[in-house]
Amino acid sequence: MKSENLTLNKNGKFEISVNINSIDVNMEISPKESLLDALRRYGYKGTKKGCDTGDCGSCAVIIDGRAKLSCMTPAYLAHKSKIITIEGLGNVHNPHPLQEAFVEAGAVQCGFCIPGMIISAKDLLDKNKNPSEEEIKHHLDGNLCRCTGYVKQIEAVKIASKKMR
Repeated sequence: MKSENLTLNKNGKFEISVNINSIDVNMEISPKESLLDALRRYGYKGTKKGCDTGDCGSCAVIIDGRAKLSCMTPAYLAHKSKIITIEGLGNVHNPHPLQEAFVEAGAVQCGFCIPGMIISAKDLLDKNKNPSEEEIKHHLDGNLCRCTGYVKQIEAVKIASKKMR
């Protein structure tokens, strides 16, 4: 994340350039605005606002190749970064293998926590194509789900791991 050479404009806001889901986007953001709030304001509603304190994982996005909690990331720090949100992974017509696996495993329950879980799982599978169950549990540990005991989400990551190898 790069914040060098940022100055406030006449409206007291930063003008940042980011690449979101392979699209260059110029954003005007307030100095105290979180990346989560900026993303949602610019239409990226798949990234969920759960706790706003970094405890639930619903707001996870990938910034420059690493999963980060967007509620805890000041938006100005994303200047010149490459961001992937859940919308950037796939869609109904062309889903990402992780999205397919979560549906296949029945791991989608209410759906609120799932975007963050899928982003966290992608972060894991980008680094380790064949993680153990313990590694999956550890990597999903920061994602809270009130609907399940995580069994189906862990199974979904195992299924996706096989599909993505």
